[in-house]
Amino acid sequence: MQALIDVILPVFVLIGFGYLAVWRKYYPESGVDGLMRYTQHFAMPCLLFSAIANMDLGDAFNWPLLVSFYTGAACGFAAGLFGARFVFGRDWEESVAIGFCCLFSNSLMLGLPLTERAYGPEALSGNYAIVAVHSPFCYGLGITVMEIVRARGSSVAALPAKVLKAMFRNSLVIGITLGFIVNFSGLPLPTPITGALDLIVRSALPAALFGMGGVLVQYRPEGDLKVIGFVCAVALVLHPAITYAMSRVLDLGTAGMRSAILTASMAPGINTYVFASMYGKARRVAASSVLFATSLSIVTIWMWLHVLP
Repeated sequence: MQALIDVILPVFVLIGFGYLAVWRKYYPESGVDGLMRYTQHFAMPCLLFSAIANMDLGDAFNWPLLVSFYTGAACGFAAGLFGARFVFGRDWEESVAIGFCCLFSNSLMLGLPLTERAYGPEALSGNYAIVAVHSPFCYGLGITVMEIVRARGSSVAALPAKVLKAMFRNSLVIGITLGFIVNFSGLPLPTPITGALDLIVRSALPAALFGMGGVLVQYRPEGDLKVIGFVCAVALVLHPAITYAMSRVLDLGTAGMRSAILTASMAPGINTYVFASMYGKARRVAASSVLFATSLSIVTIWMWLHVLP
């Protein structure tokens, strides 16, 4: 119960403030759109750039951590894809979008603040390692499978260029890439730049959580409730369960287990709706899954915190 009060509720109370402010018209929906553009296109990329540029890559990027998390993520994608197709009878393109909902955890706006509150800022190196690969892996997998499905047997020679173009138009991927460049090169940044970055970074998570609450007001609980329930089960139970099993098999240390499993237990992120909108497929299912899974994750995250060492 103490974990629920001290770790989980403050994060969700901040999300709730954003939801209440927009729902009661104290804060305009147009303001939420601007706030989310700021967090997703500027503040979060700066956060990732700063973290990766200053990270000890040798310690943070250990293969058992990444294999544990991304095995669970890939299995979640496969479960969502084939479940949507063969259990719920959706067409292949819609099934890929539903699979993406099961794949893309909210590793930034929920994973980082919850891990920090549970285990302290020093526990975030594993989270940053996961996040550094998250957008490239998830978008790479989702776009590749979607383009293969849409090709319908025609030539896929242009597929690599399409995937890379889509990935490197993503500001998070750009921030991650620049962070690696600075880290590997050892290029020192001028003090005014680092000072400005620190100011932006401190605003990233609070602004993102408040904005996320405002965005959820716009998501109506519509669509196939059975499919939504299936997505919630895969994202909140199957993904972290597989990650937990893999972390035990690979003898992942305590710090790595905390980062991998807690990140895997997050609800689908807003990027699932972005992906669905890119292709015009399963948008209502994606939006409703974010809303329902985020609400349910209050309980499931609490349970995983009790399982973790």
